[in-house]
Amino acid sequence: MESTVQTLIVDLLEWIGPAPRPYAEVQEVWRTSCPKLPVWEDAVDARFLDCWFESGRGRLVAVSALGIEVLRGHGRDWAFTETD
Repeated sequence: MESTVQTLIVDLLEWIGPAPRPYAEVQEVWRTSCPKLPVWEDAVDARFLDCWFESGRGRLVAVSALGIEVLRGHGRDWAFTETD
């Protein structure tokens, strides 16, 4: 059985979707100070997310290739195609 954090990580990956989102937006929605729900931190530590800076757009967050595989493993790959 999956833990609450694992389930929420899958929700986070699905919420981000196939296109990068601004880092600030992701943090506003998903960052928590609850030590029992380290969703953002665990997703980053597991390398399910890619973060980078892009001139003119700022810091961005996207689901990594590993994160896409996690989504597919949970039957939640609706937003991702084979070309991703």
